[in-house]
Amino acid sequence: MKKLLLIIGGILLWKLSILAEPVVGQTYRFSFGDVDGNELSTADGRFNVIVLSSKANSDKARIVGDRIPDFCLGNANYRMITIVAFETKHSNPVRAVLRAAIRHRLDSEAQRLQKRYQEHQISREARHDVFAVADFDGVIAARLDLKPDVTAFRVFVFGRNGELLKQWSDVPSGDELASALKQD
Repeated sequence: MKKLLLIIGGILLWKLSILAEPVVGQTYRFSFGDVDGNELSTADGRFNVIVLSSKANSDKARIVGDRIPDFCLGNANYRMITIVAFETKHSNPVRAVLRAAIRHRLDSEAQRLQKRYQEHQISREARHDVFAVADFDGVIAARLDLKPDVTAFRVFVFGRNGELLKQWSDVPSGDELASALKQD
């Protein structure tokens, strides 16, 4: 009897771990606020590249940004959002400081992006096109059906209505991103 219960328990845990992963083709419609106070949505008529990253993986998030295809630059139909997952709980004053630090990092990233804009004669201010969300409580990861493993690194491409088109657990190539973003 114990052996049967162990087998059934193992099967249930295995099924729960499968269900805990986002599914390509499934729609994930949710909204969240970024560190600049903007309300963002996965189903607002745009393609969204969402990078879920811990602070330790911020260099990988930067590489994803560098690999965003040129046809997305300055185009309101496309957006990249970095979600920074924090490992520990933080008080409100500490959260405010961390949000300020993220905004400072966004300013730096916008300066880098502005150079790409200039190369492509895009007159838009790049700072308006960089977005980051602080996930202090794992709420956003949970909305993506992810386990609370904040050390993981994930990249998602959502279609215009929030449908998950593609996902990676490491940095995708520029060609992979371009292919996923050309779906419609």
